[in-house]
Amino acid sequence: MAVTMDNVIRFMFILSVVYGAAYAKKSEAKVASAPGLAAAVNTVFDITELGAVADGKTDSTKAVQDAWDAACGLAGSQKVVIPKGEFMTGPLNFSGPCKGYVTVQIDGTMFGSNDIPKYNKGNWIEILHIDNVLVNGSGTLDGQGAAVWKDECKILPNTLVLDYVKNGTVSGLKLVNAKFFHINVYMSKGVTIKNVTITAVANSPNTDGVHIGDSSEISVSDATIATGDDCISVGPGSSRISIQGITCGPGQGISVGCLGRFKDEKDVTDVTVRDCVLRNTSNGVRIKSYEDVLSPITASRLTFENIRMDGVANPVIVDQKYCPEKDCPEKKGSKTVTIKNVTFRNITGTSNTPEAVSLLCSDQLPCSGMELLDVNLKYDGKDNKTMAVCTNAKGISKGSLQALACL
Repeated sequence: MAVTMDNVIRFMFILSVVYGAAYAKKSEAKVASAPGLAAAVNTVFDITELGAVADGKTDSTKAVQDAWDAACGLAGSQKVVIPKGEFMTGPLNFSGPCKGYVTVQIDGTMFGSNDIPKYNKGNWIEILHIDNVLVNGSGTLDGQGAAVWKDECKILPNTLVLDYVKNGTVSGLKLVNAKFFHINVYMSKGVTIKNVTITAVANSPNTDGVHIGDSSEISVSDATIATGDDCISVGPGSSRISIQGITCGPGQGISVGCLGRFKDEKDVTDVTVRDCVLRNTSNGVRIKSYEDVLSPITASRLTFENIRMDGVANPVIVDQKYCPEKDCPEKKGSKTVTIKNVTFRNITGTSNTPEAVSLLCSDQLPCSGMELLDVNLKYDGKDNKTMAVCTNAKGISKGSLQALACL
């Protein structure tokens, strides 16, 4: 076949496409945006190609941070990959806004440095001001908290924080031994947390599994959580919260609160906890608030349903005299926390305290609209009988164990 100029040009074009694709695949982890160039799409930033060392000891903070910064700076769909292996990092700031959609895929084990001054009173992995982000994978975030839990006077970092995030998902990860909270969601909207496993020893302090505050449209589902504090806690300013399919224990249960600790807290509304199992926790489903508060706050439209208790202390509890400091002098003020329109439905199983139901509401402003529907819990001890204690609570009981029908 005669070699023509057209054939040469065609051959060179095909060669350039093939070579270019191979080169891009090999070096895509090192691609960063540059002025005047079109943004890359579907780029993978592997931290090991940016200098991370998978020995669990070498500080890989810069490599992970560089990967995020590059991915966030490109339009389209980008991915940061932490591959299998062990990586040590200090604080990571995954801040936006980003030009495109970023996925952080964690398949290895990340260790949070125990050099506390590095965090400067901040967090370990903080996702900040991001629209559309996915954090997933089969990997582990190990906060190594056991080495610092004894330092009660220090401000310790949370493991994974979502601040000012819209439309985010955290899925599939394991989080262990956080220095403080494992996951903290603040001022965010449209966040889904699913299929995560969170573990810390039962006596670990302040190791909440998931804490939600000042956020809306948050879903936590199909998670297994065992910590030294609340499996899940819903704080002030939270609305339209869905908690479903949680296996909790050990720990302090699933809580709304604590409410009324600080001034100008916002109301909590439309929280649903359903289809959960709690085992050997120090509380079951709980609403907790201070009795005397600096600003009025309301918790309303709260539903707890289809929940199985297995050897749980205080399975159903409203505590408006909550006082973790053990010394809360009465202020005799006119402000209090309003608790109303709360439903406990189909709560079954065993209690390891005689008081299976405790509704301890405020003397100043009783709880109203309370419902105990098909609540059938039995004390599993032999030294007493199953009972309920309802103080300053108004509502109805229906279909519940007679001993628990205190409304």
